[in-house]
Order: sequence, then C-alpha cells, then structure tokens
Amino acid sequence: MRVRNPVSEPPDSRTRFQTSGSSSGSFPARDRLPPAGYSIAGAAHLPHDALAALRPPALSCPPPQPLKPTCYHGSGKCHYTLGNRGTVTEAAVFNADNDAQRLREAMKGAGTNEATIIEILAHRTIAQRQRIKEAFKQSVGKDLADELRSELTGNFEKVVLGLLMTAPVYDASELRNAIKGAGTDEACLIEVLASRSSDELRALKACYKQEYDQDLEEDICGDTSGMFRRVLVSLLTAGRDESTTVNEAQAVQDAKEIYEAGEARWGTDEVKFLTVLCVRNRNHLLRVFEEYKKISGRDIEDSIKREMSGCLEDVFLAIGELTPHEGLDLMHCDANLHVCSAQGLGTTDSILIRVMVSRAEIDMVDIKAEFLKMYGKTLYSFIKGDTSGDYRKILLELCGGEK
Repeated sequence: MRVRNPVSEPPDSRTRFQTSGSSSGSFPARDRLPPAGYSIAGAAHLPHDALAALRPPALSCPPPQPLKPTCYHGSGKCHYTLGNRGTVTEAAVFNADNDAQRLREAMKGAGTNEATIIEILAHRTIAQRQRIKEAFKQSVGKDLADELRSELTGNFEKVVLGLLMTAPVYDASELRNAIKGAGTDEACLIEVLASRSSDELRALKACYKQEYDQDLEEDICGDTSGMFRRVLVSLLTAGRDESTTVNEAQAVQDAKEIYEAGEARWGTDEVKFLTVLCVRNRNHLLRVFEEYKKISGRDIEDSIKREMSGCLEDVFLAIGELTPHEGLDLMHCDANLHVCSAQGLGTTDSILIRVMVSRAEIDMVDIKAEFLKMYGKTLYSFIKGDTSGDYRKILLELCGGEK
C-alpha cells in the first residue's frame, strides 16, 4: 500500500493505493483537492509545490549552445552543453594549474579551506573543472574528487563532487543512486529521463555502462514495473523525433486517438498516450495538445490527471510539460513528481542539489525568474533561509545572486 505523503496529499484528499512493487499506476479517475496548508519540511512559508519551480523551463529560452567537444574518461564519447542562460559562465582568466595548486593548498594540513573550494569550483564551467582535475592529477598524483571526498561531508560534499562530474557522468550517478539498494526514487528517474535530449540520453547510457558495467535499461526494468516501466524504456531508446516539423493531419489524428484512448472510453489505453507523447517532436505535440482541447474541452494535463495515477501520471505529466502550452507550464508541475517516492527529510536537498548542479550553466536565470513569478520571493532568499553553512554558501554562488 502506498503511504500518503503529507506534502503532496492532504489528509482530506482521496488516497491512492497500489500493490507493492507496482508502478504502473493505471487507476480510476479521481478528484484533485488543493493543498491544505502542508509544506515541504524546512520550507513551510512556501506553497507545497515550490520545488516544482526548480524544474528546468523547456523551450522558454534559446537552446543550449555546445562547447567544443571534450572527451571524458578516455571513452571517445563527447558531450558538453552550455546554455546562454546560466549563472555559471566560463572564467575569463583561467589557469587550470593555478586552480589545482590552490585546491591542494586548501586541503593541506589541519582543517580545510572551504572558501577557496567554493570560490574556484562554483565559478568554473564543467569543461574548466575537467581541466582542473587533470592538472591536479598531474601535479599531485592523486584524484581531486577522492581528495575532496576525504575532506568534506554532508550536502556540501555532494554539491562539490557533483560539480566535478561531466553532465552524463552526473546523470548516471543520480540514476544509479535512484535505483540501487532498497526502494526506488521514481521522481529522479522521471526528472532525468523525461527532460534530456536524444543525444544526452545516448551519452548517458554509454556513460552508465562504462561507470558501473551495467546496462541502464536492464537496471531500470529490474526496479520498475507495468506501464511506468514501458514509458521509461521508450524514453531510453532516445528515439523521439527532434525536428521542428508539424504534420497537421497527423496532429489531428493523434489528438483524436488520445481522446478515444482516454476520455471517450471506460478505462484507459495508456499505450496510445505512450506512442504519441514519447515519439512526436515538441512542436508537433504542441499542435496535438491544441487540437485535443478542441475535441475534449480539456487540457491534456487535466485528462492525464483524470485518467492515470501514481508515477505513470507523473511521467506523462513531465513529458507533456516539456512542451509549453496554455494551461500546461513546466514550472507548475505537481510537487508530487518530486516527492512521490520520499517519506522523510532530505528530499528537498536531493532535488535542490540536482537542479543547482545540473542547470547552473544552462538555464538557471530562467529558473530564478519563474520561481520569483510563482512565489513572490527569490530562489536566492529561499536557499538562504532553508540551508546553512558551506552548503548554503556554494548554492548561493551557483544561484548567482539575488536577482
């Protein structure tokens, strides 16, 4: 039985149940009641869905521009993306050898100079950090990540180690942590797999195999089940059409088939939703959703909530919300996406760390703007009020200031 999460499900809402180990989530339609004043631990002054605003806003800004490709781990696989809406940009005056030496000095002797670590790593791009790692190994003969791991602890350590990873290595690490051990962090699986491009997914799969000598699809299949598993497998194939072409006739047909698979029948044919949402390109889906509303009188988001439940609902909402349209804004995603598998403290930090590390040099400017618009307070002030110590200091640097 699924235990009610007091953050995302007020006690007077209808409780969702599912059998242990099942993530398919195909349940009768249900009503959604507004939150009754519940909040995420440590953030009681914000609405319960505040962390949803930390989801990266898709297509609200120009697409990321690639850096000069750089190989990682000697695999020959190249993958770096750098957006033009990030708070972390390339250091104009950069010397990897000097940075490596300063980091070594920060860890010598008794105690650790955390301020130097923050000053350097929070103001270098992923590509520059890789050069620092290489310079450190050449000059010291040790791995920088290993040295930092032995000096740091807690959430500050997690942020610092995350910053030292390339994008696919970091994603692979997050997914590995989401599926290893007891329980599964479905929210992490959804967040990563539903928001990455085909090229990013291919790099992620290759990196996961190299880092852990395991097949990512097999590991995910071993920890999920039902239609939810099928959707994740479909996303992992990296087969989405990424063109900008809209086939008008096909869009109308897709909208009709989704309607007939859901609202127009008893029960739900989830496969039809999968076929359209996991395969069609973003512009085409935008047109499908417009046509769907004409046919059904509802936004696709509303229909997904009525027809599905659990993590299956969450993953379809996440996929749909990557295509902005009226009534379906990515930044207004139900907070249940982030807490559906969490039953205690620490959820806030895991999401916050993942977003700050992975989006700081891509679209953090837009995330900050959307957070302010939704909640009337800045992301900077939220971090400042809900974290502490060196962990707070490095997050604030990645956030890039109050405005």
